[in-house]
Amino acid sequence: MSRRRQGRGRLPSEPVILDITSLSHEGRGVAHIEGKVAFVDGALADEQVSASYVRRRGRFDELKTATVLSPSPLRVTPPCGYAGLCGGCSLQHMDVNGQIEFKQSVLLEQLRHATGLELDNLEILPKLQDATEHYRRKARLAIRVVNKKGGALVGFREKYSSFITDMSDCKVLVKEVAELIQPLRVLITELRSSHSVPQIEVAVGEVLDQSKHEKTQLAQAYQHRVALVFRHLQPFTESDNTALLGFAQKHEIDLYLQPAGNASVHKIFPADTAERLQYFLPEFDLQLNFHPMDFTQVNAGINRKIISRALELLELEKEDTVLDLFCGLGNFTLAIARQVRQVVGVEGSEEMVARGFENATLNRIANVQFYAADLFQSIHAKEWSQLKYNKILLDPPRSGAIEIIAEIAKLQAEKIVYISCNPATLARDSAELIKAGYKLRATGVMDMFPHTTHVESMAVFQLGKKG
Repeated sequence: MSRRRQGRGRLPSEPVILDITSLSHEGRGVAHIEGKVAFVDGALADEQVSASYVRRRGRFDELKTATVLSPSPLRVTPPCGYAGLCGGCSLQHMDVNGQIEFKQSVLLEQLRHATGLELDNLEILPKLQDATEHYRRKARLAIRVVNKKGGALVGFREKYSSFITDMSDCKVLVKEVAELIQPLRVLITELRSSHSVPQIEVAVGEVLDQSKHEKTQLAQAYQHRVALVFRHLQPFTESDNTALLGFAQKHEIDLYLQPAGNASVHKIFPADTAERLQYFLPEFDLQLNFHPMDFTQVNAGINRKIISRALELLELEKEDTVLDLFCGLGNFTLAIARQVRQVVGVEGSEEMVARGFENATLNRIANVQFYAADLFQSIHAKEWSQLKYNKILLDPPRSGAIEIIAEIAKLQAEKIVYISCNPATLARDSAELIKAGYKLRATGVMDMFPHTTHVESMAVFQLGKKG
């Protein structure tokens, strides 16, 4: 027997009673067992819980809540019946306002630790929130055929496990996708190639309802359009293809296949339409097209609010020249273009750059340029970096932008708005911008992923006066 299996065998079988003192950055309750730190899934600060061991490690133990003996005022009944098992969400047991307060505390703690600032004079931006259920438009659903469960399982993986949650609904996926989980289970179970389908990529776009096109109704003027991309490791049989097409037609979805190997993702239904979905930014009179495999924000309502706030904080003027780094398909770039003289978007992916130009043409925007560049390497010799920018928008991936922060600072833009999906790397990069002469003026959080510990945040930097 391996050491790992022996370690599992030594886990205490009886639950322990714990007093939870705080929450970790991962949203787990923090307690102590004979002086050793214990992280308790499903527990909240100031609670007393009975918890069972999941893992024992050298410096800390991991447990999960079995019974709440003394609940926090922030505790609520999770909206989803799978919340205790499914790994898709981790904070459904906490009031949604408490969730975003927690996320703000994580952001401020990270900033304080990395920068050494007390933050007393820092402007805290109002928290941005939107729908907390049925908001998620992008997802990867895992698939596994389990005969003792009656066929295929479709959904998110369980906590602390590689197993797939036995679920037939979801409270965070948009309703049109949540309602497809059970039909998908039936479909995949009946496929002859069911064991060769490991996952489905989900993307949801918008279709304008022409009957509700008036500006006063724009927030309600969209219907969802669902695209499913089936990953398959073996070719589908003719009968499987017929079943897949019938499913797509019945449920009015866009259907794509992603074969194993180097074959590209391709659309099979409807066959006579372009491989695009779209979403709308009505405040800026924009329609943005995207491929289902493109990166887009999962929460459309929050995305619109973030764009509006970012542009407001940039204080854009007609003569501005703006640099948008990690611009993707032009989510911010094209909105900025509506208000300034010139905007340059830079992205690592050639395909996303092509999508940016496609969307600029679609929206008849001529004052924008897109460039492909590795933004984890020096940018000082790049053609676009030779321009004079007075404002910069920065929206990097989780790893942040530490590789080019010093060079960004050397561009001497008067204002930088930094949007982050990881408060730790935002805090680290903020410290470097401050060292380079910028002042951190404001920061705040946006609830892009309600019911999870994902922290989306924004920070505003002003170039300090010389002398």
